[in-house]
Amino acid sequence: MATMSSQVWVSLISLGGVALGGALSFLIQFATQRSAERTELRRQQTELSEARRAERLALLERFVEVAADAKRAAFSRPHEWDDTTPWFVTAQDAMNRLWVAERMIRIQFPLPVYNAARKYFLDLNRTVWEGLPDGESVRDYLEDNRLAFLDAARAVMG
Repeated sequence: MATMSSQVWVSLISLGGVALGGALSFLIQFATQRSAERTELRRQQTELSEARRAERLALLERFVEVAADAKRAAFSRPHEWDDTTPWFVTAQDAMNRLWVAERMIRIQFPLPVYNAARKYFLDLNRTVWEGLPDGESVRDYLEDNRLAFLDAARAVMG
């Protein structure tokens, strides 16, 4: 009987070792899988963040480019014009594109950036369609809100 009892103990200890090894193996695999999932989630978040940043940069570039077109239209504004004048067609196209770009800024950026873009857009719109009083410089009139927009965009972009 003593022999049987020692064989039972050896078997139980062996079974306990297998169970302990299996449990440890499960815990290690579980922890490894969770770590891999967290790493993948961080990678995806980083990719999404970089893609959004690239979208924002492209949108900023587009806004600045179209604003430059509108600014050129303001500089070249004739004293007399109507809706058949080539200047009008060019200016209207630039202002329409600027309007769209300004609305996209609202969608993609926080309100401080949009508010600065809106002020710059309104200044450009006034300058293009209404002109400025004699002696007032287009560049000087637009500069403050242009810089405020660029500063707000830079603060958000980091």
